[in-house]
Amino acid sequence: MPVRLIIEGTVQGVGFRHALATQAGALGLAGWVCNRRDGTVEACLKGPQQEVEALVTWAHHGPPGAHVTRVTRTEADDADITGTGFHIASTR
Repeated sequence: MPVRLIIEGTVQGVGFRHALATQAGALGLAGWVCNRRDGTVEACLKGPQQEVEALVTWAHHGPPGAHVTRVTRTEADDADITGTGFHIASTR
C-alpha cells in the first residue's frame, strides 16, 4: 500500500527533498517528494514494506540541517504514484 508523508519542522532549504529522493532511490522505492507552500515537505512512496519503513524512519530525522518536529503518515492511493522511479516534484 502506498504511503503519504507530511514532514514538518525545518525541512525546506536544507536539502531535505534531494536527500529523501536519494534515500528512496537507494531503497528501490517509487514515488515523489515536493515542497509545499505551507513550509512542509510531502512525499508519496511505494515499494516493499521493509524499505518503505526504513524511509519513514529516516524521514523522522532527515539530512543534516533539518529539524523534524512531526511526520504524519497516511495511506496513499495507487493513482498518486505513476512510473517506477522516484523523483522530485514541483511545489504543491
